Parts: sequence; structure tokens; C-alpha cells
Amino acid sequence: MTSKLVVLIGTLLLTSTGLYSQTNNPEKPNFLFIFSDDQRYDLIGALGHPEVKTPNLDRLVKEGATFTHAYNMGAWNGAVCVASRAMMISGLSVWDAHQQEDDFQNRADQKQFWPQLLEKAGYDTYMTGKWHVKADAESIFRHVVHVRPGMPNQTPEGYDRPKSRSDTTWQPWDKKFEGFWKGGKHWSEVLADDALAFMEQAKDSSNPFMMYLAFNAPHDPRQSPKEFVDMYPVESIALPPSHMDMYPYKDSIGLSEKLRDEALAPFPRTAYAVRKNIQEYYAIITHMDDQVGKILDALEASGKMDNTYIIFTSDHGLAVGHHGLMGKQNMFDHSVRPPLLISGPGIPKGKRFAQQVYLQDVSATMLDLAGVKKPDHTVFNSLMPYIREGAESAYPAIYSCYLDLQRMVRTDKHKLIVYPKLNKLLLFDMEKDPHELRDRSEDPAYEPVKKEMMDLLLQQQSERNDPMGRIDFSSYQNNSKLVAKEIKR
Repeated sequence: MTSKLVVLIGTLLLTSTGLYSQTNNPEKPNFLFIFSDDQRYDLIGALGHPEVKTPNLDRLVKEGATFTHAYNMGAWNGAVCVASRAMMISGLSVWDAHQQEDDFQNRADQKQFWPQLLEKAGYDTYMTGKWHVKADAESIFRHVVHVRPGMPNQTPEGYDRPKSRSDTTWQPWDKKFEGFWKGGKHWSEVLADDALAFMEQAKDSSNPFMMYLAFNAPHDPRQSPKEFVDMYPVESIALPPSHMDMYPYKDSIGLSEKLRDEALAPFPRTAYAVRKNIQEYYAIITHMDDQVGKILDALEASGKMDNTYIIFTSDHGLAVGHHGLMGKQNMFDHSVRPPLLISGPGIPKGKRFAQQVYLQDVSATMLDLAGVKKPDHTVFNSLMPYIREGAESAYPAIYSCYLDLQRMVRTDKHKLIVYPKLNKLLLFDMEKDPHELRDRSEDPAYEPVKKEMMDLLLQQQSERNDPMGRIDFSSYQNNSKLVAKEIKR
């Protein structure tokens, strides 16, 4: 067989598998990165959620790959999104990002962030929506419009509600409370308009583009037009399997009523208040999904869909009633896991990948697909080895944290949560107990697992430069009095 024939056969094989365009096509791919705020990992209809309506995100699930176990690495303050987005833009792990956050503007001026590396490689970079990073968006992206703050303004009426079925003071569609309605048009709709305007310009450009579209939705105040709220009658909303009136350890782990997120609903949590908050959560997600549909339709109409990678994720999840909590400042899967979808050239359709990854891996993925070397300081990894080769997770364990009040380590089978102020451990068998309902930390049958997980957490603390230092687990053996006091509150 001649060498020319070998090359021809190889080319045909690569083309037929859809991988040729990724590795050999001289035309660089485009990137459409959609970043929501506070969206739990399972709140997409096509991922099996029985209630939430997301026909456009369903399109992405069916047309691409889903990473079912993506995580956020934690936070150094109550605004968990600040840490998540700092890690996303910098490639640094949580505590390194915190330590170097004040230097972000200097890094931006030196063109060190990944959107700037893409621009250097010939990309038109575009940003609109939520930012919440300690550097000017205008210094990192070439085109920027409507830079939004961490959240729309919340009002006193939006907290500690609803107290009863007759409490209708605050309504998601009432524009007098501003929030997402500030300026006259819902911010999610403005973002869609922004995206469409840029695509209109980009369709005639020979340059590839990277669009960073950061919705504030579905963060509170969870506002949307009445027609979307009416899709979810309160009576039809199912309570979470982990619903409880009060999380017993909340005060000692930073989740008291003093925390803004937890103050959104009354204490103790009532079934009606939880259902009402879930109703509004689902409604704003469906409204956001409607805007995603407009963006996808415009991309298709532009003729650039076939050479565009579409990536969707969120900066973390949200409790909204799970475990008696409302916010994202906890280590349960409902709060540390967002959805993560990717579609585009060579991406298998409808396939799900269970490897544990971090949501910030999407930045390294875009650099990989663009043929741009990721910076040495970037600790996150491309998702493409999982897609191309079925590689094992690049992370032996997933680490997450909240202030000095909570630590977590997770494997694909087990999770260990630590509450340092209480000397309290929680151990969950994630295969048998995915809703994290049964603590196994005192079960003799799980003693070897507990020891393994404690060792993994200590290793992760060292690797992530955890400022708390290595946990002294010897002091965790007799914590019954502390725990009893906490439960009694």
C-alpha cells in the first residue's frame, strides 16, 4: 500500500468520525459560551427532571454531550459566584484565586486571561451580562455591552416570604420591584438581544468568535413574566426528597438567617414557602431557556452553527428547599453541582459522561479546541480527552470549601463533609444515597471508607493551598455534646 493511499484512508476515517474538523481544519471553530447563575445540575428537562420545562437546553443535551458530574471548587465569601467566576476567568484554583484576586486587573493589562489568548489567536471576543470579577471586562474582551453586577437589586419585600398563601405582596412579574425589570426590559431578554446584535455583525466577518453570555438568571430575585410563572402551579410542585423544616447545623456552618440567601424564605421552612420559591425558580429558568432558544436560532440562521462549539454551564447550584436550605453556601450536591453541556463539531450526540470534572474546565476546553496552549498556571483541564478517548477523570477527588466553616471531598462513590467549628463529619454513600439523606460517619461498616476519605481531604487541602491548614481529625472522635447543642437550637 502506498503512503499516499494510507494518508487518504486516514483522512476519510477522520472525516467520517467527525474529528477531522477539530484537528486539521484550518478554519478555527467559534465558541458560544452560555453561563447561567445559580442553576442546579438537574434542572434541565432532557436530563430527566419531571417538572422543569427547558426545550432549548434540551436541544443542546440531544445535540451534544453532557457532563453529569461537574462541580464548583468552593468560595471564600457568601457570594459563591465571585469565587466561581474568578476561577473561570483566571484558571486558578479557589484559594490561589482568592490570594491573587487583587492582582487580576494587572493580569488583564498583561493579557494573561484565556479570552485574551483567544483574541491573540485571531478571535473576536464578546461579553455581555453578569461579570462580578475584580478586573474590568472591557480590558479582557474586545467587545463588551451591558456589564451587570452580581445580582439585580433585591428589595425588603423579597425576603422572608411567603409567610402564608395570602402573602402576595411580592410577585415575580411586578416591575415596581425592579430587579431583573430595572431599565424596563427583563435582563435575560436584553442579553438575548445583545447576542443577536453581535451575531449579525459576526456573520460577515472572516474572524472566528468567542461569545461569553452570562445570564444573571436564575439568581434571585427570581422574576419572570406571569405566563412563565403560570406554567408551574404551586400545588403541582414536588417537595425535594431532603425537605426539612430546619437544617440542624445551620448556625455553626454560616447558614443562619444572617446569611442573605437563607433569609429569602421564612424559618422554619414551610412546605408552601418552599413550593413557592421553587415555582419562581423553575419559571425564571424556563424564561431564560426561551432566550437561549432565540440565541440558538440566530446562530443557525447565521450559517455558522456547524463550526461552533456551544458550551452551557452555571457557576454552581442552589438548594431552594433541599435540606432546609435556600442558598448555595453548602457542600451538598444540589449546591456544588451545575449542569455542563457541550455540542459542536465532533461532539457525540446525546452522550453522557460521568467523569468528575470542575465547571471551570470549560475554559481549558475552549483553548484546546482553538489550538491555543493553556497557561502554566491553569489548574483546570480540557474536557476533550474524555470525549475523544474516554479518559478517566483528571481529578482523583473533588474538593470544595466554604470559608473556614465547611470542607468537602468527593469521589464517584462517596462524599465526606466536614464542619470544623463543630468537629462534625458527615459521610454519604453517593451510589446508594444520591440525595444525601443518611449520614454513614458512625457506621462501623464504613469505617475504612471514612479513613480513606479523610486522607483524600488532607491531600486535597495541601494541593489546593487551603489556608485553614490540615484538619486534625483526632479531635473529631468525641463531638456528641457539640452536635447535641447544635441540634437543640
